[in-house]
Amino acid sequence: MAELRVNPTRMEMKRIQTRYQTARKGHKLLKDKRDELMKQFLDVVREDKQLRERVEKALAEVYGGFTVASAVSSPKMLEEALICPKKECELKVDYKNVMSVTVPVFQLRVLSEGGSDSYNYGMAFTSGELDSSLRALSGITEDLLRMAELEKTAQLLAEEIERTRRRVNALEYILMPQYLATIKSIKMKLDENERGNTTRLMKVKDMMLQAQMTQKHDDEEEE
Repeated sequence: MAELRVNPTRMEMKRIQTRYQTARKGHKLLKDKRDELMKQFLDVVREDKQLRERVEKALAEVYGGFTVASAVSSPKMLEEALICPKKECELKVDYKNVMSVTVPVFQLRVLSEGGSDSYNYGMAFTSGELDSSLRALSGITEDLLRMAELEKTAQLLAEEIERTRRRVNALEYILMPQYLATIKSIKMKLDENERGNTTRLMKVKDMMLQAQMTQKHDDEEEE
């Protein structure tokens, strides 16, 4: 692992140690965030799976009813029956925060609705299958909106999980090992300098002792 290019001093080592401790704390927080994001993501996926199965089953019935209605009625008759909308609705989009991820919340508000039934045409020239299909389709509108909300939430959570995973890996496999390698290198250089200083001090001490002994010997000879 490549080391950081710093001066091998005790001050630099202390600074790197502080940064390493900060990286460790950040690594733990990011791992906790990643795990919680995964939990939220799996909950969303499970709910979406159950909802999708229910919606797909209902849509199959709707498509089957429309197919039968198309077979017993002319295309022009179907177009005239469905050309005027029964309801006027407004889609309201709010947002909420899930583990620092902004996800959408869809709400459907009915602005106007004519009558209590779910179709807006005469029944003299249309089939009962068309009526059933429209009622079924109206009944799964909320489920369709919820499913769209869940799938967008799952997409946003997956993107955030991937970003968090990359940050965790960068700290765990690049930055933190760099700090440790740098700290170890500085310690080795400081220890080497310490040993060098000790050796020089011992050598100086030996030289001073030798000089004293020589001076003492010279003084004795002069006496």
